[in-house]
Amino acid sequence: MNRCMCALTLGAASLLTLSQAGCKGRQTTMQAPLESTKTTADIEQLSPELSTIIPDGARLEKMATGFTWTEGPVWVPPGMLMFADIPSNSIRQMAPDGKVTIWLQPSGYIAKEPFGGTEPGTNGMTLDDKLHLTVAGHAARNILRFETMDPKGTKTILADSYEGKPLNSPNDVVYGPDGSLYFTDPPYGLPTQQDDDPSKKLKVNGVYRIPNATAVKAGSAPNRAKLQLLIGDLPRPNGIAISPDNKWLYVADSQQKKWMRYPLKSDGTVGQGTVFLDASSAKGTGTSDGMKVDSQGNLFATGPGGVWIITPEGKHLGTILTEKPTANVAWGGQDGKTLYLTTSDAIYRIGLKVTGYRPWVH
Repeated sequence: MNRCMCALTLGAASLLTLSQAGCKGRQTTMQAPLESTKTTADIEQLSPELSTIIPDGARLEKMATGFTWTEGPVWVPPGMLMFADIPSNSIRQMAPDGKVTIWLQPSGYIAKEPFGGTEPGTNGMTLDDKLHLTVAGHAARNILRFETMDPKGTKTILADSYEGKPLNSPNDVVYGPDGSLYFTDPPYGLPTQQDDDPSKKLKVNGVYRIPNATAVKAGSAPNRAKLQLLIGDLPRPNGIAISPDNKWLYVADSQQKKWMRYPLKSDGTVGQGTVFLDASSAKGTGTSDGMKVDSQGNLFATGPGGVWIITPEGKHLGTILTEKPTANVAWGGQDGKTLYLTTSDAIYRIGLKVTGYRPWVH
C-alpha cells in the first residue's frame, strides 16, 4: 500500500500528528524540537590519524526522531536540513533548532493505485551550483530538479528512462565538475525491490550520467537520447560521491558491502573500476549506502555499524558507531564542519575538525 502514514505520531518530545491534509502536500508541522540529547560519541578508532578528524569528547546529538527510514540529507543555506522519510512518501525540512516540517508529500509515488511496497518516497538529494534542489525520485522513477524552494513551483525532470525503458528507482545523485549529474539506479524503490519485479524493465542496475544537466532549461523535457550508462556490472549500486579533486567517482554496492572507485575521464565518463574498500566481513548493523567526502578527500561512508571514515588511499581510520542502520550523511553548518546522519528512525549531528566538500557553497 501507499504508506502515507497520516496518523503517525513523531517522537517522545512531540504531541503533534500529521493530519490527512498533510498527505496532499501541505507544509505541516510534524515535530517540536527535542530536549537536549547530546551524548559522547561512540567511536571505533583504528588509527591515530582519526584524532585529526574527530575532536576529543565529540558529542553525537539527536536532533529529531520518530521516523521510519530517513535518507537523502542535504544542508540548504542559510541553515535548513532537507531529508526524505521514504516510507511516509515525504521530503521534510529541519530548522537549526530541530523543528521538523513537511516540505512535500507525496514526494515520490503519486498514482491512485496502491503502491504495494514499503518505499514510495524519494531518496538522495543534492544541490547544483545555483542551489537548485535535485532529487533521486526513487519510487517516482526519475531525477527531478526543483527550480525554486517552493515545492509547488516549476520542476524539471532530468531523466526518467533509458533506451525507451523506465528507470528502476534512482537512489542517489551527485553533480560533476562540468555540470553533469551522476546517479545510481538499483531496484529498491520498486514494490518488491527485486530484479524480477514485474515493473522492472531494465535488466541492468546501472550508474548513469546526464551530460550538462545544469544547462537543462527549467521545465523542459528530459533529453533521453543523451543519458549515458557508465557502469552496469554492480548488483546494487547505491551511494555515490566524487572526490574534491574531481579525479574519482565512488560508488557503494549495498549488496556486496563494498565501495568501488572509478577514474573520472576528461569527457565525464569513467575508466575501469577497482574495489576501494571491502566491508563484507565487517560486523555491525547496516551496509554500504550513502556517503560524502571532506575537503581533504576522506570518505564518510555509511556501512556496517555506522559511518566509516576512509582516507583517499582506502585506509579505514575508524567508525562513528550508531548501533542502528545508517543510510546517509550530509555536511552542514556555516563552516561545513557539522556532519548530519540519517538513520532508521532519527536525525543526528556531530561536530568535526574537518570541513566538508560542498562545491555549491561559494
